[in-house]
Amino acid sequence: MKPRPITEREQALIDLYGYCQLGMTPQQFYAKWLVNHETMAFICSRSMSTVDSWFRRGGNYRRPQPRDLRHLAVVDFVLEHYEEIPPELLNVLCPGFGNF
Repeated sequence: MKPRPITEREQALIDLYGYCQLGMTPQQFYAKWLVNHETMAFICSRSMSTVDSWFRRGGNYRRPQPRDLRHLAVVDFVLEHYEEIPPELLNVLCPGFGNF
């Protein structure tokens, strides 16, 4: 299958996505949802020690990366809007999502 060229509209959508500051801090996610650090580690594909470092103070604090903030924001969006998202669209996002 030959890749299709990107249209002007598609390039504009790519630009919007690339500049989008979608993000939720671990502290915001933790305050909103009753989850533990293990769940956050799973969501962000990080180790427990990395997630623990996001909640430390002082020299052992480690700032989450932009991709971590994006993962948390996307999961927050899905948790908040799951019922509104058509199953077909959920299955495109992640096969099996639409079966709940």
